[in-house]
Order: sequence, then structure tokens, then C-alpha cells
Amino acid sequence: MVRQVTLDELDLSAYIRPGDGIVMGQGTAEPLGLTAKLVEQRSAFSGAQVFLPTAFSDTFQPQHADHLRFRGTGGIGSMRKLASSGALDPIPCHISSVGQYITDGLIASDVIMLLVSPPNERGEYSLGLVNDYVRAAIERARVVIAEVSEHVPWVYCDQPLLEKEITLAVHTDTQPGELPMAAFTDKERQIAAHLQPFIPDRSTLQVGIGAVPEAILASLSDRRDLGLHSGMLGDSVVDFIEKGIITNAYKGIDTGVSVTGALFGTREKLYKHAHQNPALRLCSTRYTHDFRTFMSVNNLVSLNSALEVDLTGQVNAEAIGSNYFGAVGGQVDFVRAAAMSGGVSIIALPATGKNNHSRIVSALSGPVTTARSDVDVIATEYGVARLKGLGLRERIRAMVAIAAPEHREALLEEARKTWRDL
Repeated sequence: MVRQVTLDELDLSAYIRPGDGIVMGQGTAEPLGLTAKLVEQRSAFSGAQVFLPTAFSDTFQPQHADHLRFRGTGGIGSMRKLASSGALDPIPCHISSVGQYITDGLIASDVIMLLVSPPNERGEYSLGLVNDYVRAAIERARVVIAEVSEHVPWVYCDQPLLEKEITLAVHTDTQPGELPMAAFTDKERQIAAHLQPFIPDRSTLQVGIGAVPEAILASLSDRRDLGLHSGMLGDSVVDFIEKGIITNAYKGIDTGVSVTGALFGTREKLYKHAHQNPALRLCSTRYTHDFRTFMSVNNLVSLNSALEVDLTGQVNAEAIGSNYFGAVGGQVDFVRAAAMSGGVSIIALPATGKNNHSRIVSALSGPVTTARSDVDVIATEYGVARLKGLGLRERIRAMVAIAAPEHREALLEEARKTWRDL
């Protein structure tokens, strides 16, 4: 029988060794009671390495790097503070690779910390809000510590967590973290309006995080029989499911079921909808991001954003210089999947950012996340550039046309330094 303790009784030094690799559920699935104890007791296992791709809490602070070492995939959410302080060492990788990295020992998983629901009548715990790379970490870990809270929804998973897999169960009254819908403005609505022809009835959607994807989703209320196969889902899909706009009837796989790796939403909306709902399933990236799965998905429309895009279509969704604001995530996985399914991949972003700085640029100020050879559609509030099949000169003209008008001439002048006949 699994050992059970309260949070007050928990001494993590009995389970975590100095230098251990600690993996935990990310984002809304951060086990907040356990991570608070981890920070409090960190000197007892100095040098332990925490892997966390996305966080929305303020648990981990730069000063905690006195004893803990932080690794992740970028600067999403509160990981940005760790990244900007130098406390985070980002690992550039596709989210589809994280599970395999853990399996291969490239990301150490000696201890995994989970936030889970209480077991059902069959004794099966649910991973609750995030699956993605968690199963790989459970299989690799020496110690599995589960924070069990009645506030975590019991969500159907591709593989439930069994009591025999848990080393220590810590019962708490923890409310899971939340991520409310991002607010969007007329600028994002204009972007969404340009994209209507690319998202027909019976499309299968993959949706990223942020104001632009939210605006695009909000613009699809007249569609019929949409499907969902995504790395994450937020609150905005719930109304579409309940109104019958999303039916998953024609996506070619998992008929009638919305499939995702993570639930990044709120308790009263998404979590309530997901609780004991057989029409929603949490799966690992071994399934959600696998090319063999994508081969069976019909008409996938991939909706993602970026920090900047250059004139030839190279996409930077990670960092400006050394300042991490995003991550590779699942963008490349789904861009390629859309092409494989006969659908379309969309990178949508406002044409300008802070201080009216153009986000359509002659040269990226950070890494290439998605290569121009993979990119299909780029959209701003000024229009759409469909780059697939275009030559470099054609791409430059198409990208300049969707830049903010006040930046177009400067972008052309910069491009003419290489391409004199533009």
C-alpha cells in the first residue's frame, strides 16, 4: 500500500538526494503544495535540478537558484523571470522530444512530482490537467510523489496512474493553478478576419496560447463539425463544444473525442467541463505529437503565433537576443503535421509590437524556431502571405505587404541590399 502523509509531515530530504533531477507537471498541473515544500527545504538537497517547461505560479524565484538548478524549454509564463535573471538554462527542443529525452536520461528524472485527482472506483488516479511528458518521467523515476487533491478534476487519460506506481501520496486541499483566456483587441480580430477562408467546416484544430489564437477561435462561431487535436486547450473551446460547433465527427481519428496533452484554463470553465467527461482525453506527446498519429488526422489547421518573422518566412517564437519570452513548444510538430494532413499551418501575429517596433523584420533577432521551408501561412492585421511554393523574391514582396505601412519602405530598402531587383 502506498505511503500517505500530510503536507506538514513531509520531509522531502527522505526522497530527494543532492544532485537529483526533479521533473514535475507543468503549467496548471504544478503540484503547488509540493513545490512550496521543495523551495522551503531546498538546502537539504542542494544541487537538485528542476525541469519545468511552463509555469504560471510564483513558486520559483531567481533567489532559489542558491540550491536548485532550473532547466526548461523557454520563458513561457513565470519561467520568463527565471530566464531573464539567468537562473534558467533553456533547452531548445520540440515538446514532442521531451518525453524521449527523459527516457534516454538526457533530462534527469530521479524524482517526479505530480498533482493528481483522487482515485475513481477502480482505484485509478487521473493525471488531471497535464499528461504530455509525465508518463515518460513516471517510468524513469526512482521516486513518484503525488499531491492528491479533491479539487483536481478526474479526466480521462490514455493511461491512468495506479497506486502501485506511487511512492508517496501527499493529501492536500490545493486548488490547481489557472490560466484565464487571453484578452484580445480589434487588432487581433482583424487578423482573425483575414484567416476565415483557411479554416473550413470539418477542420481539425490545433491551438496555441495567446491573444491571437483566442481571437481566431472566437471568429469561428459559424463553423460546423470542427475537431480538436492539440497540445493544449483553454477555456475558449468549452462553449464551442457545448454549442455543437466542435463535434470531432470528421477528424479521422478519435471520433467524438477532443484530444490534448494539457488543460490550461480555469476551474469553473475548462476543469468543470473536463471532469469525468469521456468526450475529452489527455494523452502523452507520444500520441498527440507523433507523426504516425498525424497521418490519420484529417485537414489539420495549426494556429500559432510568433515573436517575429523575417522577410523570407523564418519564424522566431522563442527569444529576442538572450531574453526568452517563448519556446519551441509544439509549433514545428504541428506545422509539419498540418502539411501531412492536407490542412494548413498558420503563424499569426500583430504587425507591430512594443513602441511600434515591426515584428516583420529583415533579420531575426533571435533563433529560427520554424524554418521557412516548413512555413505555410503568415498573417497580420494587414493581410495574409501564403508562402508555400513562393520564391524568395516573391516571399519578400508578400511579407512586406502584410507589414505595418510605416515600416514597408524600410524593409524593402533593407531587402534590396541583397536583392537589387526587388
